[in-house]
Amino acid sequence: MTAPVLTSDVKLGALRDQVTVVIPTLDEEEAIGPLIDEVKAAGYDNILVVDGYSKDGTKGVVNSKGVKFVLQAGAGKAGALATAFHSVATPYVAILDGDGSYAPSDLDRFLHSLASFDFIKGVRNWKESMSKTHRLGNHIITSTFNLLFGTNIGDVCSGMYVIDAELARQLDFSKHPLTVEQEILAQAVLASAKITSLPINYRERMGGKSKVNTWRQGFRDLITNFDLARTHNPILLFSFLATLAFVPALFFLGYAVLLFLAHGSFHGGYVLAGLSFLVLGAQGFTVATIAAMLRRIERRLSRI
Repeated sequence: MTAPVLTSDVKLGALRDQVTVVIPTLDEEEAIGPLIDEVKAAGYDNILVVDGYSKDGTKGVVNSKGVKFVLQAGAGKAGALATAFHSVATPYVAILDGDGSYAPSDLDRFLHSLASFDFIKGVRNWKESMSKTHRLGNHIITSTFNLLFGTNIGDVCSGMYVIDAELARQLDFSKHPLTVEQEILAQAVLASAKITSLPINYRERMGGKSKVNTWRQGFRDLITNFDLARTHNPILLFSFLATLAFVPALFFLGYAVLLFLAHGSFHGGYVLAGLSFLVLGAQGFTVATIAAMLRRIERRLSRI
């Protein structure tokens, strides 16, 4: 994978030239103009807008800004990103949502990590910028992903990140066009990419209405996590599910103890059921632990 040689005399502008800022859009006429102005003001001249066949004036606004505009091939944001990854000529690609919810001024934060990492994920300031419902949902989705893939990513659903262009072109993330951030991340993990996170700002969209239903998208994201784990990491997934047998084990054994203490009766059926679930949960936990350890060892060996 491409990595710039960072020396003390390399200027920030030279690093910016190695990055193409990709902005996927769909009916973002109000936001796209000011967003492009912000990207340019931040010092980034390589800008690519990939449009999902907007019906408003998005294309006209982009053309008036002198920025490259292409129509995407494929469905959803996944189609937009696949189109972008095969269109850029720079070593790195930075992704920004077209609604302006991510600040282009944060892009410089990624630059000095380019030499050490293939994928740098932005972590939004949840407490300051999200409702309690959104914070809870993002926490559940991110924690579930990290558990199922043995990672430590700060914000799985963040739409602002920088990725090595060569790595990006090797990924296959067409299965989940509406939850593409998780699939790209899962594919990068499986490719043993060097991944890190850093804090970014998150703000209200610049214009227009959100096209995402919060609850529907949240459930879709959570289901995607399990589907990706089933496809790419089934041993860890099913051993994790087996670990959940601890819940009925505690219930049956606890109920048997209560019956004995309250009535002096020993109920062998509850005890047997509890012990069976306990053994199943212990086996699942053991296999899950071994699977996670093997995954980490595999990633470390691939980097040697």
